[in-house]
Amino acid sequence: MTVLLAVVLALLLVMLVASIPFIRLARRQRAMLALLQAADDFEQLLHRTRDQMVAMQALVDRLPSDINGEAQASLQNPQGVQNALRDLLEHRLWISRHASAASLAELQKAVAALERARQPVAAQLLRLEMAGEELRQLTESALEQAAREPASLRRTVPSN
Repeated sequence: MTVLLAVVLALLLVMLVASIPFIRLARRQRAMLALLQAADDFEQLLHRTRDQMVAMQALVDRLPSDINGEAQASLQNPQGVQNALRDLLEHRLWISRHASAASLAELQKAVAALERARQPVAAQLLRLEMAGEELRQLTESALEQAAREPASLRRTVPSN
């Protein structure tokens, strides 16, 4: 009986030792999937941000020119989004060149770097969406009010 127990324990130990490489491989694969997913999520966020900026541009275009100057300038220069897309491209190049040989720690650092890059853009998009909604509401009410004013008191709205 003790021999059988020793054999079973020895087999369990061998199985445990043999499973370590598979466990490491599974962790590495999860990290690689997390890295690829983080890159995809960041790219989608950047495209949503750019789309929101275009939508905001349409709203700002409806405002009188004496009000919309500063907003026009910031919306027509999406340099932050372009820089973030360039950074994302650098991340994707690193993934294609180095991820297959990278250690688990390096993959986890790359995921963390993408998350750090994504956070300010996500916060900016949220602020942009909130400002867009507020601007939509204000624009609609201002246009409704302007429609009720006599023609001689109306501002001219640019027609782009």
